[in-house]
Amino acid sequence: MTLFYKVEEKPPVLVSLLLAAQHLLAALGAIIAVPLVVGGVLELSTQDKVVLVNAAMLVSGVVTFIQCKGAGSLGIRLPTVMGTSFTFVGVSIAIGMEHGVGGILGSALVSSLVMIIGSFYMASIRKLFPPIVTGTVVTLIGLSLIPVAVDWFAGGQVGEPGYASISNLLIGFFVLVVVMVLSQWGKGIISASAALLGMVLGFVACILLGLVDFQPVQDAPWVALPHPFHFGMSFPVSGIIGMSIAYLVTIIESTGDFLALSEVTNTKLTGKKLSRGILCEGLGSSLASLFSTTPLSSFSQNVGIVNMTGVASRHVVALTGGMLVLAGLFPVIAALVVIIPLPVLGGAGLVIFAMIVSSGVKILAKTEHNKRNSAIVAMGIGAGMAVTVRPELLSNLPEIMKVVLASGITTGSLVALFMNLVLPGRK
Repeated sequence: MTLFYKVEEKPPVLVSLLLAAQHLLAALGAIIAVPLVVGGVLELSTQDKVVLVNAAMLVSGVVTFIQCKGAGSLGIRLPTVMGTSFTFVGVSIAIGMEHGVGGILGSALVSSLVMIIGSFYMASIRKLFPPIVTGTVVTLIGLSLIPVAVDWFAGGQVGEPGYASISNLLIGFFVLVVVMVLSQWGKGIISASAALLGMVLGFVACILLGLVDFQPVQDAPWVALPHPFHFGMSFPVSGIIGMSIAYLVTIIESTGDFLALSEVTNTKLTGKKLSRGILCEGLGSSLASLFSTTPLSSFSQNVGIVNMTGVASRHVVALTGGMLVLAGLFPVIAALVVIIPLPVLGGAGLVIFAMIVSSGVKILAKTEHNKRNSAIVAMGIGAGMAVTVRPELLSNLPEIMKVVLASGITTGSLVALFMNLVLPGRK
């Protein structure tokens, strides 16, 4: 694809800030959601949940900056946003119910060695991802995210009051149309910042309609200092085993994200680069444990922004990392993003996530069309989407299999990898 800004290019400062804010809006809600979900289920006090959330933003920002800019043998040096991962939610809650937050953090710290050690073998793992597998995984990443955007578009979760109300659908549709129009017919920076402008206009419309609650901004503290070891640490064996499995799953998911990024940024992803990215992610998750929050992973939605806007500058996303650090130190900034109504995010999210599907289709279009490749794509996407749309399929499986297969991206990736290895005709 034609890039508006390439990976190594540095846009002017004001333009960079505008484009970085676009990535921030796409990621911040998910970064905050993970510690809120874990803290809510464990019935933590408001103060403890604030510690989890602030640490999540702060550490996500630091690791995002290092991933983009690089530091020695750390960082993939591509425009990737890092944040707290939903892959760890289930296992974190299970550990927390028995051993408290200290058990979660201690287990995550020890288990991060799985990702750190695994990073040194990524050159071999990279060889397992030829274009037919890569295209399947990237397509699946986009397809797995679309249901999330649909729920945002409708205003929440199925069954909640106001779900799919006419007002929510109109707001989401308005933002979607604005994003598409600006992206396709806008020029220069207007096209590059289409998602941000669409969300801003949608947010303003919601304010005028009286649909925005500013109470969270008024309640948010102005300054929040980090609280390392706030919850203490313990190291239950069962927790370490569960977290280790979750880290293995995250390696597969992040590999898919990095492969997608390399495609949309027109950058060759070598085994060495992949190793630097996974090592940074593993050490970043260790840092998250020390600073009292849950582990991190790469964010797929930001790959869609790069594909849609053509802005592949790693220096822009490094600024997003700086903004996340500020949001962690000054929670009132994060509160301004959190109050954006879900249909606004959904309107932009549908376009962004669909763009990831488009990237996967482009990769698949370059592969040979034959029965073998068709079977790999069909079974990989079919298995991944089966788990995504009907997670109840896993309800009677052993707990360890639930952890591994809970993500449709992981399930589909494993199926595509396996079929590529066993079907005859592999080059």
